Amino acid sequence: MVKDASRPIVGNVTDPVIAIHDLVKTFGATRALDGLDLSVAAGEVHGFLGPNGAGKSTTIRALLGLLRTDSGSQSVFGLDPWADSVAIHRRLAYVPGDVALWPNLSGGETVDMLLRMRGVEPRGTRREELLERFDLDPTKRGRAYSKGNRQKVALVAAFAADVDLLVLDEPTSGLDPLMEEVFADTLAERVSDGTTVLLSSHILSEVERLADRVTIIRGGRAVESGTLAELRHLRRTKVVAEVVGPVPELAGMAGVSDVRVDGQTVTCSVEPEAMTGVLGALSTAGVRSMTSAPPTLEELFLAAYRPERAIAR
Repeated sequence: MVKDASRPIVGNVTDPVIAIHDLVKTFGATRALDGLDLSVAAGEVHGFLGPNGAGKSTTIRALLGLLRTDSGSQSVFGLDPWADSVAIHRRLAYVPGDVALWPNLSGGETVDMLLRMRGVEPRGTRREELLERFDLDPTKRGRAYSKGNRQKVALVAAFAADVDLLVLDEPTSGLDPLMEEVFADTLAERVSDGTTVLLSSHILSEVERLADRVTIIRGGRAVESGTLAELRHLRRTKVVAEVVGPVPELAGMAGVSDVRVDGQTVTCSVEPEAMTGVLGALSTAGVRSMTSAPPTLEELFLAAYRPERAIAR
């Protein structure tokens, strides 16, 4: 799809599409956002992670101009979400994790209405192609749709619109694995066209597959942010080796932890700077087989949420 050249471009193309600094939002005694920092660059898929209550939904509502924050700064396309929400909404599409539809409108009528609300004529979009790809019957009324089909309606409307930003909050909720694949493929196509994506999801494998960068939040603050490669650099690599000779003593080496020995097999976690020494010790013992793997996004996420971990203030 060719992007609409008539849409206004606000700010420098090198500026972040989403920029949040030291954002605070309280609800009575509850501090939902506690100095949050978040930056989403143009054209990237940015994973936004955290369990229920971490502040993800509050952040998204603030970015959509649905609530006023207490302090800090935030911008979308260089604009203030609270003051310039109309201009911002013309350039983005939002898919929540729990879609509510007009019960008396058919799915097709709902898609058309959502597109026309954005000033887009449905006949000039990929509407029909997307209905087929997502296997959605557009003639059924909203009240007859399952949760997964309601989700498909929102996804079709979002992907059919030629927008600069997709804000996706648990977008595959209720979809089966086949439709999750369709979602991933369709999202990749939009990103290749230059669309920026903020992706909030509890499916960590989905984020790991799709995201260029991730931000993990806890207690309304960002505790980790960067590319997966950057985050993995801060974490230990798991090494499993079977040796021929006596198992080397690795427990005392700096940067090595969680050492476990089972016969001739040793398993350990290794800091990047300690890897050369570990490989040397294993090589001396004679390596029959060895595997090493960087931590998964799930492991990074769990590490950020260990109870003993303190959030830097």
